[in-house]
Amino acid sequence: MKLALAAMAIAVSGCASQPTSAPSAPLPPDARPVGQSQLAPKAAATCISQKWANSTGQTVYIEYVFANDTAFNVYAPGQQPPSGSAALIRPAPAGTGSAVAFRGPESTIGGVVGQCA
Repeated sequence: MKLALAAMAIAVSGCASQPTSAPSAPLPPDARPVGQSQLAPKAAATCISQKWANSTGQTVYIEYVFANDTAFNVYAPGQQPPSGSAALIRPAPAGTGSAVAFRGPESTIGGVVGQCA
């Protein structure tokens, strides 16, 4: 019994450490770049979802892609995970902020990203 508790403590402490850099979430091949936001990925995802929900009155889903608030998919109004049209928010390749791409047919995401810069 003591051995099992010791192994559990080691596993938990190993999971609790923070990564030294944000992981890079791959984008699907059908995603196209939309723009940059100076907001961190979580703030950009929240902003985009709120703008879409407020302008359409429809439910907008946010999907965590990576832990530590580093990458998100925000599904367009009326779309649902896992295959609906979505804004894909990832850490900016250099510096702070977020890179935003879109997966799906043409959308008004460009205007929303501009409002969430």
